[in-house]
Amino acid sequence: MALATTVMAATAATNPFFEYKNWKTPHGTYPFNEIHAEHYMPAFEEAMKQGLQEIDAIVNNPAAPTFANTIEAYESAGEMLGIVAGCFYNLTSAETNDTLQQIEMELSPKMSEYSATIRLNEGLFKRIKAVYDQRSKLKLNKAQAKLLEDIYDSFANNGANLSPEDKEKYRELSAKLSKLTLQYGQNVLKATNAWSMLITDEALLAGLNDDTKAILRANAEKKGKEGWLLNLKPTTTIPVMQDLDNRDIRRELYMANAGKCVGGEFDNTGLIVEIVNTRLALAQLFGKKNYAEKALDKRMAETPENVYKLLDELRDAYMPTAREEIAELQQYASSHGLYATLQPWDFSYYSKKLKQEKYALSDDDLRPYFELENVKKGVFGLAEKLYGLKFKENKKIQVYHPEVTAYEVFDEKGKFLAVYYADFHPRDGKRGGAWMNDFQPQYIKGKKDHRPHIVNVMNFTRPTADKPALFTYNEVRTFLHEFGHGLHGMLTRCQYSAQSGTNVPRDFVELPSQFNENFIDEKEFLDTFAKHYKTGESLPQELRDKMHASQTYHAAYACVRQLSFGYLDMAWHSLDKPFEVNESLGTLESVVRFSDKAMEQVQVMPNVPGTQMACAFTHIFSGGYAAGYYSYKWSELLDADAFSVFKAAQKKSGTIFDKKAAKRFRENILEKGGTEKAMDLYKRFRGGEPTINALLERDGIKAMEIK
Repeated sequence: MALATTVMAATAATNPFFEYKNWKTPHGTYPFNEIHAEHYMPAFEEAMKQGLQEIDAIVNNPAAPTFANTIEAYESAGEMLGIVAGCFYNLTSAETNDTLQQIEMELSPKMSEYSATIRLNEGLFKRIKAVYDQRSKLKLNKAQAKLLEDIYDSFANNGANLSPEDKEKYRELSAKLSKLTLQYGQNVLKATNAWSMLITDEALLAGLNDDTKAILRANAEKKGKEGWLLNLKPTTTIPVMQDLDNRDIRRELYMANAGKCVGGEFDNTGLIVEIVNTRLALAQLFGKKNYAEKALDKRMAETPENVYKLLDELRDAYMPTAREEIAELQQYASSHGLYATLQPWDFSYYSKKLKQEKYALSDDDLRPYFELENVKKGVFGLAEKLYGLKFKENKKIQVYHPEVTAYEVFDEKGKFLAVYYADFHPRDGKRGGAWMNDFQPQYIKGKKDHRPHIVNVMNFTRPTADKPALFTYNEVRTFLHEFGHGLHGMLTRCQYSAQSGTNVPRDFVELPSQFNENFIDEKEFLDTFAKHYKTGESLPQELRDKMHASQTYHAAYACVRQLSFGYLDMAWHSLDKPFEVNESLGTLESVVRFSDKAMEQVQVMPNVPGTQMACAFTHIFSGGYAAGYYSYKWSELLDADAFSVFKAAQKKSGTIFDKKAAKRFRENILEKGGTEKAMDLYKRFRGGEPTINALLERDGIKAMEIK
């Protein structure tokens, strides 16, 4: 009741969002100091009201539909909603609290209803279709033509073109699929939470460090038990599988984790059949042969054939080396007392030990050279060397938390380019992980280029009482990754917000971020910032060599493991006919055998009965990666191929910060957003199709295997 009272008390006169066009803040940034929880719901309600009025104005326009009065009008509708949502949803990830979470729950059905009202507006689609049908006569530029196509497809893919009967089928199938995928995910969560193993003899925990033991003891205490409690959460499974000497316990943990939802109380095999058959029915409702064909229609890969081409090329290139890696690990394990065939529950344990013997490199060796302020100078300096950018802190720009730093970003000519917020450390109210987002997107209205407001949110090591924030190698790499997304957002130059920045296909969006990671292994880049925080000494060559060498350790095994998931995903979603259970085998065995067969071509470790990835593969059966898991490897291929352009240029110019290569990358990738097909943009930058060669070279695959 308290929330409802305060919400009703917030009037237009006191609500900052109602005055967003008149904010006196630098560059129209959010006046965070004036925005409070009670402002959100009234602002959302008014914004949705305005948005629907703008849609009604399009529908009821007596003039014939045109690109301007229909497509551009639709694209720019909901401006206030974008402003309110841009603030609210960023804060629910980066600085939330109980009140915001309550508002989010109340808001969710309202936002769903708002979206559905627009998506199902037949009058609106009629006008959009009228413009689309005359597109060949409209003399549109590439960005306009792409915008028209994308808007039309967004409606068509939600059933707008279907007959009344098929629309009803679509609604039924969509509702059914939503329930099935939700149940699948809940089963995985329940199975994860249901399993535990209590250890009461500390001697059985030999090999684990004190931090891991403390986590396991805390697990037990939360359950009111004495001892050390193993569960299936990553904070337990990863260190235990890597460090625990007791092979029997490792095996039991592996079987529980890899066997989740394979039969038993939370069996997902029946749901898998229903999910893939429902997706197939949906795809065929739209005239597609299978679900993969529908899902890939707007992706960079475009077709299932192109996905399989990538998977097969990587399989052929990496499998010989992956087998060599396993053979070496088997030999190492045998020499250290494993008188048996290496099993999946042995891999992480012996892999870590062998890596330590080979490279003798730890995070603690590198941390002193990766102090936060120096890392920021290095990362910002990279953007300056490549693209001429300057970052200037502006304390007049209000921030949503005192730890956040706001910068103005200027281009090589001193012209304002973007606002950039950096939020580095974990705290209550911030979810885990690292990400980039925009508070406000870039777009051009009239003659004014509305520049973007970009944020990077991360959870990196905090400073202590006696030390500044010292990053791990992976934290520096993650910062580079997220900053790459940030550059995609900051450098964009697009007419329409729907196409600007990172509004690109899923299998293209990771190119700028993963491309940026490559610089961490370049001496010329490390020399700009990797200094010992006490002595100022540069990172020693010995540590550089170890860093570089360790990057290819078990890269082939890691690749074929990812490929196995990609093949599994494509096998289920490339079915042209409904999956039929073999009555003599039963549902469980039919699903397991089909899945095993899909993955067997990249199997380098023994297949263990009672386990199957498909049964807990939430990415594809309850997440957004159905017929899309390949995109992880697709993005790796692109980023390695793109960076090879800079490596080739380095041989001529003498610097990895080659201005000509950077100019091409900026103009064709970072500035263009989703204004054209992703592959067209990439080929314009690269001068041709991407190949796997650069990825193989980076991963240390033998030259003779490069095709």
